Amino acid sequence: MKQNIIYLIAGAGVLGACSGNRSDQTENTLPGLRQVRDATKRNVIFILTDDHRYDYMGFTGKIPWLKTPNMDRLANEGAYMKNAFVTTSLSSPSRASILTGQYSHVHTIVDNQAPDPGNLIYFPQYLQRAGYETAFFGKWHMGDENDEPRPGFDHWESFKGQGEYYAPSLNIDGKRIKYDSSTYITDLLTEHAIKWLTDRDPQKPFFLYLSHKAVHAEFEPARRHQGMYAGKKIEKPATYTQTMDDTYKDLKWPEWVKQQRYSWHGVDYMYHGQEGEFDELIQRYCETLMAVDESVGSILDWLSANGLDQSTLVIYMGDNGFSWGEHGLIDKRHFYEESVKVPLLVRCPDLFQGDTTILNMVQNIDIAPTILASAGLEKPDYMPGESFLPLLAGESPNWRSRIYYEYYWEYDFPMTPTVYGVRTDTFKFIRYHGVWDQNELYNLIEDPEEMVNLMGKAAYDSIARTLCSDLFDWLENSDGMQIPIKRTVKHPFGDYRHPLQY
Repeated sequence: MKQNIIYLIAGAGVLGACSGNRSDQTENTLPGLRQVRDATKRNVIFILTDDHRYDYMGFTGKIPWLKTPNMDRLANEGAYMKNAFVTTSLSSPSRASILTGQYSHVHTIVDNQAPDPGNLIYFPQYLQRAGYETAFFGKWHMGDENDEPRPGFDHWESFKGQGEYYAPSLNIDGKRIKYDSSTYITDLLTEHAIKWLTDRDPQKPFFLYLSHKAVHAEFEPARRHQGMYAGKKIEKPATYTQTMDDTYKDLKWPEWVKQQRYSWHGVDYMYHGQEGEFDELIQRYCETLMAVDESVGSILDWLSANGLDQSTLVIYMGDNGFSWGEHGLIDKRHFYEESVKVPLLVRCPDLFQGDTTILNMVQNIDIAPTILASAGLEKPDYMPGESFLPLLAGESPNWRSRIYYEYYWEYDFPMTPTVYGVRTDTFKFIRYHGVWDQNELYNLIEDPEEMVNLMGKAAYDSIARTLCSDLFDWLENSDGMQIPIKRTVKHPFGDYRHPLQY
């Protein structure tokens, strides 16, 4: 069926008066968007967590003792997008890709220190212009320590950098408030978000961005959850031991993986030995996740109590994945599955049936187009992602057959090199830059643990060559042939071998 389209011209008043915290420079350059005639301006709640691994939820069965009843409910009543990925597995770049709908090499927030270049447009700005009331609660952490209100949000509550689990400080619309030591950040953000939902203008559609600090290290669960998983252990992954000796060489793993085993991001020297043993870390990580699960339940309960549970689009997502021992690593940054995959749960009974699993590959660059589509707006041309609403509705659009990945070497964590990669449903190609090391090719169907590197095997030469060509086509077509370098003048944070160098 042919859709009716209205062309909207950029400028104040076209879609309602411009409001909220945005600079005049950004407002004057905000492109107009096309609006589908008679489209529903759907309410949207986007919940983002930090470092939540894609399969650490009760319903996946990955961890038999882990209980997440509210995430399970969200999946049961909605959709589990099983193959959701980020374009860069690191907090600030991923968050910038979510908010701008662009790749890291385009928005240039390539690490956790890189500042906003000043020319970025955040998709909630389009929602504001379309008449939405918008609010942001929680962790911004996109390029610097600044907690000042950002463009696109009528109401703002955030904190500097990583923030604190207990006794947090919040910048609430420009006024900083310090809370006492009994206040837990996950609970505080949830309470404030629900209060905003209750007090907002009921005549306007709303967009709520709830961005939790959890479950980022240092892991600190709510006191009510402390010790609930004491003594629990996980089965070590199949690739845990190979870098303890030279087995990794026979498997053709890169040398940097071996070297990283004893480092900030390796299982033999995790966080420089500051955070405890492996099993203890896993326990605290899962305990810290419990308050997030309760937060999801509180949001769903509020929607139900206010008659908005059928029509509101709720999206739950992690900003990047997390390794727990795979290839002898912890944390993220690399292009192995557990690092680049994220949890993505979506619920909206008015749009699609529940208990649905979507296998198509989606990415964080699809979030902005999806939320804009839910507001009846077509995405701007500069966004490479697509709305996944048709996938949820059971349609069969001409969807992507591969995803692309980039990570840029960080001054603070020099153990991981610059990484480029491409993944199809069958193969993954990983190419490193600026390091004398082994590139990688894996058959994800036959080798889901990414154990045996096929690079250099004659039978797979044409596949490797094709994927490498695809990777460079993507970089060339998206202006990614230059590495964005950022000014860094300080002692490195994570380099325990050379702590006092510049």
